[in-house]
Amino acid sequence: MAKGKQDKKLYARMRASGVRKKVARELTQLSSSARSGKKAPKPLREAVERLDRTVSELRGHVGRGDRKAAARKAARTRKAKKQKRSATARKGARRRAAA
Repeated sequence: MAKGKQDKKLYARMRASGVRKKVARELTQLSSSARSGKKAPKPLREAVERLDRTVSELRGHVGRGDRKAAARKAARTRKAKKQKRSATARKGARRRAAA
């Protein structure tokens, strides 16, 4: 588990924000080794970068949707369904005419 008081606070904050126990534990252990004023270890930098990318992706999902894009998708769906109904109707008409 986290050793210092600051580590425990960081661990608790990460757990409260939904980070899994194992990940929070590993990140707090890495951060304790990075306090000597030197550059943070590569695994810590990579972990922070991954979390940052995840957060930015989540922000994109949380924001308001693009109504224009949604309208275009709905129009494409309506058009595709119309074409499918039309093709099915033509096929049925051919079968009835042949019978």
